[in-house]
Amino acid sequence: EMTAEQVEQRYLDLIRMVKDAVSIPLAVKVGPYFSSIGHMACRMADAGADGLVLFNRFLQPDIDINELDTSPHLELSTAFEMLLPLRWIAILKGRVNASLALTSGLHSSPGLIKAILAGADVGMVASMLYKDGVHRIQAILDEMAEWMEDKDYESVEQMKGSMSQENCPDSSAFERGNYMKAL
Repeated sequence: EMTAEQVEQRYLDLIRMVKDAVSIPLAVKVGPYFSSIGHMACRMADAGADGLVLFNRFLQPDIDINELDTSPHLELSTAFEMLLPLRWIAILKGRVNASLALTSGLHSSPGLIKAILAGADVGMVASMLYKDGVHRIQAILDEMAEWMEDKDYESVEQMKGSMSQENCPDSSAFERGNYMKAL
């Protein structure tokens, strides 16, 4: 029964309270369901969030039609799910005063490369670890280093945000109007 304004204010109040209580940097894992992600991201940073993790995947309950009961249902992410946080990181890079982390759908070195190019400071993996194991992390880092060498990047910092909305050759690619072009 809360209004959108009340929900947003609750987030901001919580961020301020946690920030006042801790001396370490505060990262906030954000869901994609705000009506204005860009505006809310700036408000979260202003409230004290040092970092924003885009986007939280909420556990979705399922209905068992045989037992007439509900149960939690864990569906591991797919690479496709990375596109939403990738888009918003590219849009927010340079516009929000917070570190940006990409979560949801990062499974490979191309995914990590895309996250950094869009403007992420870090890419987070979880489903890939469940599927492939911890050893896959080193392979992703090695593959990324090889890609960077092939493309003449000297550092991750040089890569970071080079394909964000403000830096990419076609900034309209990140806008809603680009939908018709894709069709």
